[in-house]
Amino acid sequence: MPVFSAINPWAVLVAAASAFMLGGLWYGPLFLKAWGRAAGIDVTQSPKHPGRTFGTAFVLSLVAAFAMALALPKDVNALHGAGLGALIGLLFVATSFGINYTFARKPLTLWLIDGGYHVVQFLLYGAILGAWH
Repeated sequence: MPVFSAINPWAVLVAAASAFMLGGLWYGPLFLKAWGRAAGIDVTQSPKHPGRTFGTAFVLSLVAAFAMALALPKDVNALHGAGLGALIGLLFVATSFGINYTFARKPLTLWLIDGGYHVVQFLLYGAILGAWH
């Protein structure tokens, strides 16, 4: 259990919240219309169960932030953490989306928007977790 005791739960919570706030900007004013077109979704209609959708998204953000906290070296700082986060977001998450989107024949625009979000999301995780041991 020593690995878990080194994790700051407040930093994990703040990192998860940062992803949630980023999502509000990313899939709101920044890319909402382009994302909706690329995903084939009418963005003027809310999900059938928005509480469940947002609750699930937040829980998954917590899980990802916790996993990132486990993966970061002990001596990481905010800048190093941000760099590692960006690499993880790009080289693991965005590429995995790219594989799925290729087989699902999703448009490149959708992959760029979704993959870009996850690169920035993990960059934020790394910066926050690296700054706040």
